Amino acid sequence: MDTAPALAAAPDAALTECTLPIDGMTCASCVARVERALKKVPGVTEAEVNLATEQATVRATGPIARETLAAAIRRTGFGVPDEAAPDAPAGTDAPREPLLGEGRRVLLAALLSLPLVAPMLLEPLGVQAMLPGGWQWLLATPVQFWLGARFYRAGWHALRAGSGNMDLLVALGTSAAYALSLWLLMTGHGHHLYFESAAVVITLVMLGKWLESRAKHRTVEAIRALRALAPETARVIAPDGSEQERPLARVRVGDRVVIRPGERVPVDGEIVEGASHLDESLLTGESLPVAREPGQHVTGGAVNGEGRLVVRTRATGAETTLARIVRLVESAQARKAPIQRLVDQVSAVFVPVVVALALLTLLGWGWIGGDWELALLRAVAVLVIACPCALGLATPAAIMVGTGAAARHGILIKDAQALEVAQAVRVIAFDKTGTLTAGKPSLTGLAAAPGLAEHEVLRLAAALQSGSEHPLARAVNEAARAQASAADTVAAAAALRAEPGRGVSGTVEGRALRLGSQRWMDELGVATAPLHAQARAWLGEGRTLSWLAEIVPDSPPRLLGALAFGDTLKPGAIEAIGRLRAMGLRTLLVSGDNRSAVEAAGRLLGIDEVRAEVLPGDKAGVIQDLREGNRKVAMVGDGLNDAPALAAADVGLAITHSDGTGTDVAMHAAGVTLMRGDPGAVADAIDISRRTTRKIRQNLFWAFVYNIIGIPLAAAGLLNPVVAGAAMAASSVSVISNALLLSRWRPGGR
Repeated sequence: MDTAPALAAAPDAALTECTLPIDGMTCASCVARVERALKKVPGVTEAEVNLATEQATVRATGPIARETLAAAIRRTGFGVPDEAAPDAPAGTDAPREPLLGEGRRVLLAALLSLPLVAPMLLEPLGVQAMLPGGWQWLLATPVQFWLGARFYRAGWHALRAGSGNMDLLVALGTSAAYALSLWLLMTGHGHHLYFESAAVVITLVMLGKWLESRAKHRTVEAIRALRALAPETARVIAPDGSEQERPLARVRVGDRVVIRPGERVPVDGEIVEGASHLDESLLTGESLPVAREPGQHVTGGAVNGEGRLVVRTRATGAETTLARIVRLVESAQARKAPIQRLVDQVSAVFVPVVVALALLTLLGWGWIGGDWELALLRAVAVLVIACPCALGLATPAAIMVGTGAAARHGILIKDAQALEVAQAVRVIAFDKTGTLTAGKPSLTGLAAAPGLAEHEVLRLAAALQSGSEHPLARAVNEAARAQASAADTVAAAAALRAEPGRGVSGTVEGRALRLGSQRWMDELGVATAPLHAQARAWLGEGRTLSWLAEIVPDSPPRLLGALAFGDTLKPGAIEAIGRLRAMGLRTLLVSGDNRSAVEAAGRLLGIDEVRAEVLPGDKAGVIQDLREGNRKVAMVGDGLNDAPALAAADVGLAITHSDGTGTDVAMHAAGVTLMRGDPGAVADAIDISRRTTRKIRQNLFWAFVYNIIGIPLAAAGLLNPVVAGAAMAASSVSVISNALLLSRWRPGGR
């Protein structure tokens, strides 16, 4: 896990923030203890500890030395790995290997415990194989005090800190069973010893923690997969033209990097040479390779297809889009969901309450029944069954898997609060341009004057617009290229001149042409009546019109045709709105465009409500109005001029563009960033939010049920310590296993 030598500046306010790894935490009570210790450090305003990631996120009003925070954590009894060894084994402060791996320790404990528990299993079959008391003691002692030493260490640290944890409960319970058995053995009293209860409980808890650790390892697969996308080296073109292999840390902005077919893109940049298809699926969730050519943006981590590319570097290292994505996902996984507050409140008093219940069980059964041996065993069962591990893992495990699954499909969730709020959204407001539409004009209609062919009108208009960078000119040229044939080729226009506020004039093949507005046509005396019906229909759809006319010597100007321009809907936009409505969400279109264009788009999309001609600064006010009545409102925009509205919504969803623009603003202004640029990802984001929140509630339900049912059963004498230990181990494993089911999630509600 990454560590920071000091607190690094956070993007918001004047606060500073850092993350530290923590070794040795086992349950929600451990989390609460570390948080209390960190909050006591002068200058710290907020401390969040995540049991699943085993990290602490600390925010402060100014720089604080890492060692100061680490010392506060160590005083609670937990370790903080050295910066030079961030991957040190759990439970250590230095990079040393334990005598036995955790799996081998579990296996050894099981082998030592099996001879103790086997006679109990064989006894109902009439087989008497109980070992002598001395042999039972020899087998149980190494399990109790060597393999189980971690419970004593962690429990002692908890006591010194004035709190309790799962380890303390296990240590108290098994020690009581072991001590009772040893006393009975030494005094010769009793027909049965309870060494097997102590040894098997420790073995089962160790097994549960080992399985839990393996399961937790799977919850961070998304982060590992994203990190693996960054190559370690890049092939840079030197000043003399040769290609040099360099470590990524030595690549600088402005360097030209060569990416061969099949290689991963090492930097963010702009293609200056070559064309290819790039597989960006692990970054954006887009399953199909995307065509890229000179002048277009590429993102580090994408896989190059068939062509050789030369890319001018725009960002490296921590400034790349991939690095920002990793930081965003890590931040989301480290933060607590609002629902976690209930768990924190319960965890703060959980262990003391359990110890008190165990004491009441002991005294109650001892005084009422007079059998203190039986009373002690039932108290032990209460201590062992009441494990707060599942409570501590219920929320963070689901958040880690849910945010990781979302990130694999191009949905970046900024924090747990955005995840939890998104599932409660009832109204979704969309910006139009760049969000539901392509964001650039295209030729949407073409009509030729009577007696002329449409392809001829398009050919002449394209010739007149050749070389122009005006958005409408590019739309004409793109349409002409799509329909071009050898017979359509014409010479470029001569005597080109832009007519401000009117259009463009020029000569094509000796013909004096004019392309421009209705106002200019009126000034020239061009009769546009033959195409008025079609023009009115286009204007009713909010289209922009241009007229093409020819100036004929000694004759009235001649109308050649009309061209309509509009912003086309993104592929899948209509289906995306349909999915949202099917999910019970009300949709709204908020745009600054003219009313006819917005209403036409709204009708085509099936939007419930339209707000047109809304200035960018007024969009936030529209969102505030929608929130009246405590309705949860989401805003979807492209992350540029929609930033105020994204921030005003309960949760903002920012769609980034394929050229990489909008990404920085999106990640800061919105709670959710959609890297695909696909409107369908909005429904996917709501869906994964709902599923993750559902898993959190399921996990919390089962975590509470284990204790609500288990503690009374143990106190009533209906659970022996061995069964209680098995149930306690199963609780943590079941919570994480349930969370891992989220990793099967796929976009589209699959």
